[in-house]
Amino acid sequence: MENALRPLIVLGGSVVLTLLVVWVADVLLRRADLRHPETPLWGLLRRCRVPLRLVMLAGLLRGGYRETAWQVIRDHEVGIGRTLTLVLIGASAWLIVRIASAVVEATYARYAATTRHADRLRRVRTQVTLIMRIVTAVVGVVAVAAMLLTFPDFRAVGTSVLASAGLIGIVAGVAAQSTLSNMFAGFQIAFGDMVRIGDTVVVDGEWGVVEEVTLTFLTVRTWDERRLTMPVSYFTSKPFENWSRGGAQITGTVYFHLDHAAPVALMRERLRELLEKTSAWDGRAWSLVVTDTTPSTMVVRAVVTARNADDVWTLRCEVREQLIAWLYEHHPYALPRVATTTAPDRDRDLDPGDERTLVRDDDRRPPRSDERPAAPGPDGDRRVHTDARARRDDAPAAGRGTPPRRFPRPRS
Repeated sequence: MENALRPLIVLGGSVVLTLLVVWVADVLLRRADLRHPETPLWGLLRRCRVPLRLVMLAGLLRGGYRETAWQVIRDHEVGIGRTLTLVLIGASAWLIVRIASAVVEATYARYAATTRHADRLRRVRTQVTLIMRIVTAVVGVVAVAAMLLTFPDFRAVGTSVLASAGLIGIVAGVAAQSTLSNMFAGFQIAFGDMVRIGDTVVVDGEWGVVEEVTLTFLTVRTWDERRLTMPVSYFTSKPFENWSRGGAQITGTVYFHLDHAAPVALMRERLRELLEKTSAWDGRAWSLVVTDTTPSTMVVRAVVTARNADDVWTLRCEVREQLIAWLYEHHPYALPRVATTTAPDRDRDLDPGDERTLVRDDDRRPPRSDERPAAPGPDGDRRVHTDARARRDDAPAAGRGTPPRRFPRPRS
């Protein structure tokens, strides 16, 4: 009877004790969260219930599994003990990461509730994210090393590895040069305040918002919901635009190519009316001036300000659309126009009998394909005439009932 109850007492007692302790801890955390709603730490610590159960159950079973007196357990005592040890190490690492995450998130939440500076908040968020990744990586490496050291074979290998740690470190450093450079660049970005989560940046001609920062790569979300994944070493070795650096406020420009008769003063008044009606304008500054002219148009530039990059894009599109529609409706003459006319045919309008149809064969242009040289004139001037002139000379005189148009001779 005693041999039958002992396994039930050991296994059942471990399970019941684990559930009881975790339940009591959860009740205490819930009461603390209700008493102190301004502190999110207690509510975040409640997420540690599952790893806490595993830690307690694995610890209790690891300490009392030999007391079951089962023959199966005695035959596989080493394997069962090692398995429980591995579960205990893994659950402990999981619990440590959850506790660290709860503490870091609670600290960040309290800081976010007290500060009003968006740039500082993004900087702290970036640093907190990287710190959590570093803690997770360190705890994971330590847990894996502890698991490997539970095996006697790996224990002997570890001793020999420590003896040649210098050579292995050099080889690993050379082999993982790019990875290590990205990791150090991640530290530099996190604590050097170069780029932060939520910053608006322009990289390789792409405009987007920094969505994620890790120790090795950085993710930028573009305006069309694409994700650009770039190594963090890019931001420490190449220039890029950070529109959120020094504040999220930004200035935008809109260019118009208009006719020289465009009413600039009326456009300026219309722009002021549009800005007063839109919520995207932050009220800091605006202007409308003529910045350049061409033979057919002039360039009008409108300058507007906004709180952030998203608002300035919306404001630019709205100003461009409203002003063009206003010009088209009230001042259509201000829109650029292209004048097109038909050039007169010189050979058709000149008198066939006028010697002005003769074209001097000078060096300013080569002869056309329908021209043929004529005999030198009495003054030695060599002239050419066209086939059209020859055809008109050969035509019967009866067909020339209408007197031809005559053009005045050019004055030398």
